[in-house]
Amino acid sequence: MSLRRLVAMRWPLAAAAIVPAALWLFGALALAPALGAFILIGAAILIGGESGGVAETPANAAVTDRGARAESWLFLDSVLSGLPQPVIALDVQGEVVALNAPASAAVPGLRRGEPISRGLRVPEILDAIRRAIASEVPQRVEFIERVPVERWYEAIVVPVSWFGRDPAARMVLVTLDDLTPLRRVDEMRADFVANASHELRTPLAALSGFIETLQGSARDDPEARTRFLAIMQAQATRMARLIDDLLSLSRIELNAHLRPDKQVELRGIVRQVVDGLQTLARDREVEIHVEASPERIDVLGDRDELLRVFENLVENALKYAASGKRVEIMLSADTEKGEARISVRDYGPGIAPEHLPRLTERFYRVDVVDSRAQGGTGLGLALAKHILNRHGGRLSIESVYGQGANFTAVLPLPAAKT
Repeated sequence: MSLRRLVAMRWPLAAAAIVPAALWLFGALALAPALGAFILIGAAILIGGESGGVAETPANAAVTDRGARAESWLFLDSVLSGLPQPVIALDVQGEVVALNAPASAAVPGLRRGEPISRGLRVPEILDAIRRAIASEVPQRVEFIERVPVERWYEAIVVPVSWFGRDPAARMVLVTLDDLTPLRRVDEMRADFVANASHELRTPLAALSGFIETLQGSARDDPEARTRFLAIMQAQATRMARLIDDLLSLSRIELNAHLRPDKQVELRGIVRQVVDGLQTLARDREVEIHVEASPERIDVLGDRDELLRVFENLVENALKYAASGKRVEIMLSADTEKGEARISVRDYGPGIAPEHLPRLTERFYRVDVVDSRAQGGTGLGLALAKHILNRHGGRLSIESVYGQGANFTAVLPLPAAKT
């Protein structure tokens, strides 16, 4: 086939690619069948184009076959280069005939014309390739790479038969999918369920124990009954708060992609939080001082969610840093940066630096015993972080051990109307 004819056929090849590619992009067809159809259509066009020319003689048939195969490899390269997943094409001897850029990045040792076993030393994949070649049945395997970091992958091995005169003109397509993000999510979900179950089991065990005691030895002891009922009420309150926090976190994550569009005023929210926590402040003998800029500070937000953020931040300062006897709340707006900042500063014991990166993790506590004694659920800062993320903001934490801590919520200011 002449170069002019090959160039002229690029448009039908592109048209042939549209259908399987579109089906794959819209989820109506998996990658492997789409890719197989993609290649087979192109091969059929290439081979069909040859039959329309001058009849070939036995002397030049082999040359024509080699030329057609070379053209097919060029077509295959163009196909693989447009795919986002790592894809490797092998001949029946297991040598690499084509690969795309993602495959080169994922497996740097692969070289065209070399056996795949030189660059990809994964027994599970090599066995799957041998089975696919022998049985002509697609294979699927999962494997783990532990160096330099642990990652999970899935390999799909699909044998592809080219329609042509040479029965050996077959290939195997190997696609690699990185399953690490999915596995990490599964691990996080499992950890979350385990932690939530543990947190709920503790107050439930306390309630069950006191109920049994009241039904038994303390049945006729009014003093013990009064004391136990107060403890049971505290445990039930803690369990209800934990369930409420779990439901709030789930609801916030469900709506994480939806930015609030109602305008709210921050000073009113902070003032409401401070007024609501004055009783706790008096009990802990802590003074709350609020300093705000004179101008009105408006942001686009959900009022109830922002109330939850500042309640958690101020309540944490009152509970865990009461020894400092003072909590400072500062509100300011930076129009140049387009940000509103609300900081809650305490003068308590501070937080050791090794704990700072993990404070917003679910159920993470610096001191588990103290947190539970204070009625904490371990979800307050995680809730604050997720709410601020939904508002397009962020939470920053600064602390010097022994010198208190400063929690700052940053929210974007609404864009000025012109």
